Amino acid sequence: DMVALKRAIKVSSISGLAITKLDVLDGLDPVRICVGYQLDDQELSTPPLDTDTLARCQPKYLDLPGWQQSTAGIRDFDALPDNTKKYLRTVAELAGCPIDIISTGPERDDTMVLRHPFSS
Repeated sequence: DMVALKRAIKVSSISGLAITKLDVLDGLDPVRICVGYQLDDQELSTPPLDTDTLARCQPKYLDLPGWQQSTAGIRDFDALPDNTKKYLRTVAELAGCPIDIISTGPERDDTMVLRHPFSS
């Protein structure tokens, strides 16, 4: 949910994202990103604060092509399928925040550190 993510980034002063469980998206086609909400005849670019109003909203999706190859255990960004890289770049671009860490599996080593989150 990009709408909720953008609010979290803004209110929490987030400077980098950690994408976990990337491998659970393997095989999905399309991969959908919620980029807005429709409430009656109104388009919302920020999520409503109350749950009753949010429940009445319809999500608006950006559909990206999925990938059939497994990403499980991949530890190098360049080794990811092209559509996976496109998805990750789109998430970072829409969020306006870089991706620092990507996890592709349950093992501690199944992690890519693209930018150390505590470096300046």
